[in-house]
Amino acid sequence: MSGGSSGPGRRPETSAIDPADVAPVVHRRYVPYSHAHYAGDLVDGAYVLGLFGDVATEMCIRTDGDEGLFASYSDVQFLAPVRAGDVVEVEASLQRAGRRSRELRFVARVVCRGRAGAPADGSAGAAEAFPEPLVATTATGTVVVPATG
Repeated sequence: MSGGSSGPGRRPETSAIDPADVAPVVHRRYVPYSHAHYAGDLVDGAYVLGLFGDVATEMCIRTDGDEGLFASYSDVQFLAPVRAGDVVEVEASLQRAGRRSRELRFVARVVCRGRAGAPADGSAGAAEAFPEPLVATTATGTVVVPATG
């Protein structure tokens, strides 16, 4: 079968969704201290992958009216640490839309971080907002949605 040809009982191979017309999905989340697994209050990479799953779900709902299912991740890059006490922004953008598959690009950025050590003023909850977000994790993922029609 070539391109997007269709005949009786055949579905086109590509979706009518144009990725350029789909706005990115962005979530922000405070990382609780209960998720710290390592020294220095580090959080494991699976925590961020779980957040990517959340924005992927919203993307599927917005584009297809269904939560969809994750099929795979590729090119996952852990570029900077995520720590308990951080505020993390995760974003999914649609890169490609097939008949049932959607390729998404993910970015997790740390936008706020608690200050390590005892602050001079004695405030245990001292934190700062970064002037520029710190890119912590990037990935590409594929989700699938039910066939239509």
